[in-house]
Amino acid sequence: MKKHYYSNGKLLITGEYAVLDGALSLALPTKYGQSLTISSIDGYNLVWKSYTYTEEVWFETSFELADIKNPRPGSKTKIKTETKVRETLLQILRTAHQLNPDFLKNTKGLLVETHLNFQRNWGLGSSSTLINNIAQWAKVDAFKLLWDAFSGSGYDIACAQHDSPILYHLNKDKPAVEAITFDPPFKNQLFFIHLNQKQNSREGIAQYRHMEFDLPHLISAIGQITKNLLQCQDLKEFNALIDTHEQLIAVTLQMETVKAKLFPDFPGSIKSLGAWGGDFILATGNKEIESYFKNKGFNTVIPYSEMIL
Repeated sequence: MKKHYYSNGKLLITGEYAVLDGALSLALPTKYGQSLTISSIDGYNLVWKSYTYTEEVWFETSFELADIKNPRPGSKTKIKTETKVRETLLQILRTAHQLNPDFLKNTKGLLVETHLNFQRNWGLGSSSTLINNIAQWAKVDAFKLLWDAFSGSGYDIACAQHDSPILYHLNKDKPAVEAITFDPPFKNQLFFIHLNQKQNSREGIAQYRHMEFDLPHLISAIGQITKNLLQCQDLKEFNALIDTHEQLIAVTLQMETVKAKLFPDFPGSIKSLGAWGGDFILATGNKEIESYFKNKGFNTVIPYSEMIL
């Protein structure tokens, strides 16, 4: 018995933070993602191994299958150290079993291996791809698994499941996903640059939740920008739209834009993606972009065509 699952990574082009409150957002599945493979082994444990994109094991643990299906208060499996990663993984597996009691039923030993094909600190969805893969394995709703185990808007789960750009919003707390065509004629002038650090999305969301602002106006404005971007055929107009988006979120969060803070001399436009302060940004310009950012110490510069499905 061997099973294999794969989920796409994600980038949120419009709607960061506001997507949590129902704003219409544009999200792009990436060519990068994560696989999950299940094999039978002897015994009654679930052995877990997670590999980096260079095929090195970065996390390894073992669970008693009985402890996933029928957890005892305070129970621990026989490992040297309890880790946050392990606790999170166990929470996902237990929640999957609660959603589908047949998950792991009549199962003996299992070896589960996950493989990322991108760097873990890139923020492309190492958690969402894992949750979607486990949901496929457990035959449960991935959005339900996300929301029962953690929180979030769910756009990353939608990206994990789609091989094309999507429009995403929450409608009465339910995911509304529309597969769309987004193929701007200037896409060869769009680049993704990693800021050399991973942003904690939960901290960013907490900050957003503490701010006072006109939420209906923000949702309406973000939704209109999203619609306009889909119709945009001109880079100059595209730049104006993402600049407006940046200013909207900057005012909402009472923060500087990433361009004002780090790249004030950059000649093109720059937009944050997802939680502000880390992960990837979107920059517009020509081939000289790569040398500009590398001269400033940002060496991960990926053209649109190499990043997006």
